[in-house]
Amino acid sequence: MANIVAIVGRPNVGKSTLFNRLTESRKAIVDDFSGVTRDRHYETAEWIGKKFTVIDTGGFVHGSDDIFEEAIRDQVHIAIEEASVILFMVDVTTGITDLDDEIADLLRRSSKPVFVVANKVDHAKLHHESAEFYAFGLGEIFNISSATGSGTGELLDAVVSHFPQQEEEEENTLPKITIVGRPNVGKSSLTNALLGVDRNIVTDIAGTTRDSIRIHYNQFGHEFLLIDTAGLRRKNKVNEDIEFYSVMRTIKALEDSDVVILMLDANDGIEAQDINIFHLAEKNKKGIVLVINKWDTVEKDHKTAKEFESRIKEKIAPFTDVPIIFTSVTEKQRIFKVVETAMEVYENKTKKISTSKLNEVMLDLIERYPPPATKGKYIKIKYITQLPGRSPMFAFFCNLPQYIKDPYKRFLENKLRDNFEFKGVPIQIFFRQK
Repeated sequence: MANIVAIVGRPNVGKSTLFNRLTESRKAIVDDFSGVTRDRHYETAEWIGKKFTVIDTGGFVHGSDDIFEEAIRDQVHIAIEEASVILFMVDVTTGITDLDDEIADLLRRSSKPVFVVANKVDHAKLHHESAEFYAFGLGEIFNISSATGSGTGELLDAVVSHFPQQEEEEENTLPKITIVGRPNVGKSSLTNALLGVDRNIVTDIAGTTRDSIRIHYNQFGHEFLLIDTAGLRRKNKVNEDIEFYSVMRTIKALEDSDVVILMLDANDGIEAQDINIFHLAEKNKKGIVLVINKWDTVEKDHKTAKEFESRIKEKIAPFTDVPIIFTSVTEKQRIFKVVETAMEVYENKTKKISTSKLNEVMLDLIERYPPPATKGKYIKIKYITQLPGRSPMFAFFCNLPQYIKDPYKRFLENKLRDNFEFKGVPIQIFFRQK
């Protein structure tokens, strides 16, 4: 199950600064993608080997001041329902405000772990002043300065200790395929079209989480778990912020899957939120299939699909080796092509290449196009092997791993893709000292 940490609180207490600090800590491990939109409000983070997704709820509040407070209340409700852990952020320099009290009141009624985070505690004198937040009755106060990072280590230790132990999936052997996308792109229609053929073959799996329905699909020679996030609405009547809510659901489902089918509306193209979800799937090393739905409603000539495809690839770069399928779910156009492609991507993600084959193909290429010399030192790659893991990872053993630059790494990735078919799957390459 995905672990989601939601940062809630009134405006200007420092939610975004904390979000940046928690997620930037992975900078050393994860390459930042160029060309990614700046308005990301959710991002993967890692602490003592545990991965989780952090959500900055402030980024989702739109509109004027009068609807502002209502939007914040709605988001606290959604965070209570969807997040694994909630960070309630307050500002030590202003003390408790009415809106803080109201948020605390909502959080007290929840059964989720809540941590009160007193921000802007930049020096020792302010430590005493944060004691007033004990009045919320929400337990220990974590004093931090999100600007300098002090106190965030203790906070993260406490946060990850509340993540549930990962339970082994009974159905772990079956590929898990999830359909994601913004509201109204046709997720439910695709699910229904896939299942509508012969409903008695389909069995719901009991005991799955209430927030994503898992359907055992076994038709036309394909068998997998289809994780459906589309037709779900919450029981209570909170007036929800649809965008924020669908993002929470999407992240949970995405982290629990092997292959993600990202659906787009042909009339809208690929939007900022789609690009964020694409990169989140890429960072989590999931297989990806892009499905452009409602293609029947677009005026076309012989170039339309090609142009559409190149526009999308421009926006998702640098990882563009992704299948793109144009469908009309209502007209039942190419919907089984979606299933076939998702299963091909799963095969690509789980394939193992023998060390002898890898070395035979790649060493020959490397000899013809060796890494450029750096500081007069020649780099010699001597041996390649695929590392064990749930997605393709390769170790290149060489004399001077520190001198290999990104362009050459991309060259090797492209050659692996050219020779071994990894369409739709992110690849990781590591250089190690031989």
